[in-house]
Amino acid sequence: MKIKIFAGNVESVAELENTKTAKEIYGALPIEGSANRWGDEIYFVIPVVLGAEDNAREVVENGDVAYWPEGCCFCIFFGKTPDSKGNEIRASSKVNVFGKIKDASVFKNVQNGELIIVEKA
Repeated sequence: MKIKIFAGNVESVAELENTKTAKEIYGALPIEGSANRWGDEIYFVIPVVLGAEDNAREVVENGDVAYWPEGCCFCIFFGKTPDSKGNEIRASSKVNVFGKIKDASVFKNVQNGELIIVEKA
């Protein structure tokens, strides 16, 4: 499964994993929200309510697309966050990683409040 993500002048594609979280979010598409920046992470609330999966984690990789159960948020990681230690990329709490963007650095240009649209590719 693939999804397209649009934010301002940015357009990207993410490849989804075969997980419960990926299937639930894919089934809820299209969705849109208002971008929130937290360091080099963008997150926004989505109409999907899920708990943490068994493999939920705080330390993620550049380009990871994740779901944050505590805030019901879609997250895109493209660099360090305020909670990062050293060179790691750290979420504020455990997230369900469910996809990957090849070049997530394009999201560095997305500002707080910009409209984000996620749809099936």
